[in-house]
Amino acid sequence: MQSQQKFKPRYSFEFFPPKTDEGWKKLQKERDELAKRKPDFFSVTYGAGGSTRERTIDTVLQLHRQGISTAPHLSCIGSTKEAMDDLLTLYKNEGIQRIVALRGDLPSGMGSSGAFRYASDLVRHIREHSGQHFLIEVAAYPEFHPQGPSASKDFDFFKQKVECGANSAITQYFYNIDAYFSFIDECEKQGIDIPVVPGIMPITNYSKLARFSDMCGAEIPRWIRWKLEGYGDDSESIVKFGEEVVSKLCERLIQAGAPGLHFYTLNQSAPSLAIWDNLGLKSPIEF
Repeated sequence: MQSQQKFKPRYSFEFFPPKTDEGWKKLQKERDELAKRKPDFFSVTYGAGGSTRERTIDTVLQLHRQGISTAPHLSCIGSTKEAMDDLLTLYKNEGIQRIVALRGDLPSGMGSSGAFRYASDLVRHIREHSGQHFLIEVAAYPEFHPQGPSASKDFDFFKQKVECGANSAITQYFYNIDAYFSFIDECEKQGIDIPVVPGIMPITNYSKLARFSDMCGAEIPRWIRWKLEGYGDDSESIVKFGEEVVSKLCERLIQAGAPGLHFYTLNQSAPSLAIWDNLGLKSPIEF
């Protein structure tokens, strides 16, 4: 973990673009609560195959204009070079300085992935189009991508993204801290020298978490599963236990020298802020 300890810690929160006016009003309230903690940036997701493209753009620009740096997600899937260039030019002109570059998910029924097959292709294209204007975040998978052909090949894909110009990485969420430590060890062995920020998923609903974790390849350790299953429909106990587990995970990560935390908020501020406060990450943060 020595390689990570030298990086200045940064903290960020992720949103998804709301579908309705009511959803936008709710997001504004959540955003206002999170903004009080003075995070380094917000990020906004991009739906499978670009399905939320316009809503992502609108959300990014509205949040960015309200005073906190906002990073749009960009996805390879379903995009042409021309459309990507238009987006990059728009974001550059609006003063956006950070991009989260992802391969993305191929929706059911979509036959072609588009102009960019891998996230490394997208990173390379961003550099060719915009030089060093953007800080480029990429995804990292401590427990390996579920569609990866092998663990070693999956890491090779990550290394390619770094070699193509990525500045830093955000991990898929995890609850097995050894997976993160092992991933950093491999980075150090292979000379990868960028911040790898842990992605943090609060636990508030076991059935949804289990379903999503099975899809994305994030392991829920057996002891955590058994505890959560034992609470049944007792949502209050699930939230309380989840807060305790994730707070302890974050505490260990910070103590070990992780270069910050990236919270997957699911457009809910309270679970992330409970963990934030348990960690003593008091406002304002000095970055």
